Amino acid sequence: MFRSRSKDQQAATAKATADQPQQPRDPQAPKGRPTPKRSDAQSQRRTRATTPTNRKDAVKAQREARRADLARQREALANGDERYLPVRDKGPVRRFARDYIDSRWCVAEFFLPAAVLILVLTMIRVPQIQTIALLAWLVIIVLIVLDSVVIWFRLGKLLPERFPNENLKGAKAYAVMRTLQVRRLRLPKPQVKRGQRP
Repeated sequence: MFRSRSKDQQAATAKATADQPQQPRDPQAPKGRPTPKRSDAQSQRRTRATTPTNRKDAVKAQREARRADLARQREALANGDERYLPVRDKGPVRRFARDYIDSRWCVAEFFLPAAVLILVLTMIRVPQIQTIALLAWLVIIVLIVLDSVVIWFRLGKLLPERFPNENLKGAKAYAVMRTLQVRRLRLPKPQVKRGQRP
């Protein structure tokens, strides 16, 4: 009962199954193609799979992707390409605020050179020159505050007129912060000349 079949019997059953005609595959069956060889399936899987297999490779791929994004952002900051700018600089409202600041002279952009000059004057041990330096500090700070207030109110008037349906949150502060940078060092780079209307 539990004896193994002889080789003759196994050969006979194999021949009988081979002689039977193959039934055509049902077209509604989920698989309508032959199973690929394992080597073919693995090579296709390797070409399709872009996710790394271990943690070290994943970190390396992530670092490379971040580096490529940063390079794209640096290039966009240099030439003003709106697609790759950081979120902080994107949108027509922020572009208008940048152009408004870049088209005019601002007191705040001269703060750094003036601060260096005033610091040099304060190091001179002559009381009159030190008094002049302190007054210069006071004057430049008052001028920067007044200029920033004027910019704040003018943008507060212009932005709702130009962009009635846009989100204006943070645009005035963004513009005032831009005035503190020297024009040559501003990012994104200025796209308008001084005196040119945005």
